[in-house]
Amino acid sequence: MANKPQWELLAEAFVNHYYSVFDTDRTQLAALYREVSMLTFEGNACMGASAITEKLVSLPFQKVRHQVVTCDAQPVLPESLNGVLVFVNGDLTVDDSNQPIKFAQVFHLLPDQGNPGMFWVYNDLFRLNYG
Repeated sequence: MANKPQWELLAEAFVNHYYSVFDTDRTQLAALYREVSMLTFEGNACMGASAITEKLVSLPFQKVRHQVVTCDAQPVLPESLNGVLVFVNGDLTVDDSNQPIKFAQVFHLLPDQGNPGMFWVYNDLFRLNYG
């Protein structure tokens, strides 16, 4: 099997980190966003790290567990930005439910110019997949 491209490795590492933080302490997600970041969660948009974190923390469940089923990635032009587009499909289990809900999430990641090797979320789109 051929080696994975760098952007796929980065996407997998980011997704593992993001959902690990989300599932343990959503307040810590603020570090992954900036004031120009935008989240559209189930059709409702908010902008900025504090507004995004407030939205995620206010979600009506105590416990959550994300299980990634697929994670696809592509480099984003212009290549000079070294951005990565990430598309995730998975299962979401909340509180004590034994019925996971399908979800899809897209991240547009950009490198943190002040911290080489680190990325932040420029765009984040999330939808539950009912049906």
